[in-house]
Amino acid sequence: MDEKNSVLVIDDEKSNLLYLNHILSPEYNIMMANDAKKGIEMAIAHNPDLILLDILMPEMDGYETLALLKKTDETSNIPVIFITGLDSREDEEIGLVSGAEDYITKPFSATIVNIRVRNQIKIINQMRAIQRLSTIDQLTEIANKRSFNSQLSMEWRRAARNKAPISVLMIDVDKFKNYNDRHGHLQGDIALKTVAMVLKEALKRPADFAARWGGEEFAILLPSTDMEGALTIAEQTRENVEKTTIPRIDGKTSRVTISIGVNTQIPSQNDSMDDFIYNADMALYTAKNTGRNRVCRAT
Repeated sequence: MDEKNSVLVIDDEKSNLLYLNHILSPEYNIMMANDAKKGIEMAIAHNPDLILLDILMPEMDGYETLALLKKTDETSNIPVIFITGLDSREDEEIGLVSGAEDYITKPFSATIVNIRVRNQIKIINQMRAIQRLSTIDQLTEIANKRSFNSQLSMEWRRAARNKAPISVLMIDVDKFKNYNDRHGHLQGDIALKTVAMVLKEALKRPADFAARWGGEEFAILLPSTDMEGALTIAEQTRENVEKTTIPRIDGKTSRVTISIGVNTQIPSQNDSMDDFIYNADMALYTAKNTGRNRVCRAT
């Protein structure tokens, strides 16, 4: 069964929260906040698929709340539907110009609420399906380099804001050309799929991110991870790949090993993501040039 999409409702009226929960909970996972500040905190923490946002609220109104949501990296792409008693054409125009995707007026019609929420969720799911095709490596079914770069950019900014470490593992399958020449390209593809599966299984936290960098190269991004932690994960990943048997077309099995370069940094304003990756690459070259099947750290 597919997981339900999630909807966050931000409204200072308890009766509105309860009614919208009653209408929408059969189809969606509903989260509720009774003020703007709490709503923004929940949006950052839980990343809902859609936000229903009241305009007239004390302390911070819906327009201010939407502006903050759009300025925050974690919430900038979450679509918002305004829910409000302001029902003039001018009010609706202001809401849409402010960046809302749609506009639902009070008193609520259950049919209208369901249709407009369903339409937005359908668009979201379609866009995600298209995005997934453009960001997933078709052979290994893990993220591709484009997706990795996007994730790195987001996590780099977050690490800079929080003054937190971020680590990267650059990984290369040892002597893969020899493996391909010996067993054939179809078997080489099976080996790459197996390595990708082992890398993905090594990641324990939702924010950890594995991708195929290109050819027989892979990369793992580890937010909020210092050098010691990254080296531990890298060594465990290397061991796991070495232990894994790869099924062969002829019914036998084979094995491959990997070399890993590790780099860790607490980004500052003038630091470069390109240098961050380059230094991990240099550590990878050291690992390959000093015997392969080992982990080396950037200096």
